[in-house]
Amino acid sequence: MLSEAMVKLGQHEGAGMAHRRHLTPSLFHDSRRRSVGLIGGSFNPAHDGHLHMAMLARKILGLDEIWWMVTPQNPLKPSEDMSLLQNRLAYARKLVGKRTCIRVIAPELGARNNYTFNTLNLLNKVAPRMNFIWIMGADNLVQFHKWHRYGDIVHHIPIAVIDRPGYSYAALSVGRLILSRRVPARRLGKLERENRAKPPIWCFISERRHHASATALRALGLKL
Repeated sequence: MLSEAMVKLGQHEGAGMAHRRHLTPSLFHDSRRRSVGLIGGSFNPAHDGHLHMAMLARKILGLDEIWWMVTPQNPLKPSEDMSLLQNRLAYARKLVGKRTCIRVIAPELGARNNYTFNTLNLLNKVAPRMNFIWIMGADNLVQFHKWHRYGDIVHHIPIAVIDRPGYSYAALSVGRLILSRRVPARRLGKLERENRAKPPIWCFISERRHHASATALRALGLKL
């Protein structure tokens, strides 16, 4: 089970490639606990807004690493304009560059479905020493109720919501309804590092909002 999951997590170049640049077996056998922020999405394409979200969350929450989890296909998005997974992964890695605190992975590659809840279960099995926290934009929180087993996700992992222009009030309202106990962001980060962040628990990070979006970039004609 472990080796199969490791292959899935490390497969960055598509089903036919063996490149393992961002994830190695040592990650799963490290005896130290690490705090890891998970950002899932299509990354179609990855952009400066994703970098902003990753670096801001890492700074405010005091995380060791951020993992970008690139999905083959978001169940809530149309497939017509979706670039090939290997192209999106390559573009994301290029954007990340030498930032070793960010890993680009594709844990849903080869899975029967691309549901976040299932992916989180997989990660907990193959990386039990990691303290994970889910990071999402305020725009995604507004439609969080559409996610598969969203209520179970809330009770499965701490959540950090990053403010997005035009979504502040809606996200805070939704958060109060479905995310339960809200704590200050730095407090959540401290609890996470100490392995004491027991879900349901969440925070809202509103510093330095970023306006970039993949939809806008595609509208400008960017193709991967």
